Amino acid sequence: MAADEAAFIAATQASRKLHRPWVQPPGDAQAFARYLARFDGVAHHGFVVEAEGELAGAINLTNIVMGAFRNGYLGYYAFAGFEGRGLMTQGLNAVVRHAFKELGLHRVEANIQPGNAASIALAKRCGFQLEGYSPKYLKIAGRWCDHERWARIKP
Repeated sequence: MAADEAAFIAATQASRKLHRPWVQPPGDAQAFARYLARFDGVAHHGFVVEAEGELAGAINLTNIVMGAFRNGYLGYYAFAGFEGRGLMTQGLNAVVRHAFKELGLHRVEANIQPGNAASIALAKRCGFQLEGYSPKYLKIAGRWCDHERWARIKP
């Protein structure tokens, strides 16, 4: 992923309109370095979705807790020009399979702002079920935002 720095930053900058107000991916070298530093391969994993030799999106599986919980949290976004093509569905399903088979998780969770219809549709396509509502759950762009909790449990 480190080799993707220039392409990743260019893709996030070109996708500002698509991402606003849902997510703020790293848009410069310093933010990208902080983003990568988080991925330790244990509690935090980062993935990219590629198509036609370009970055189509990013999927993060973070805050993994093992023991009796065996849960991780997903964050994801497509890059402009690649949305609506099924690439994120393929990528998210691959990451979920990896989480269940390789990492041994029992469940994965995606917290989505209620107005983010595209993200909710993606979660539904990938077999996630709505579990609840969390008021002022995450701080995005300087404000606390409500989220719906969507989860998929290992079959």
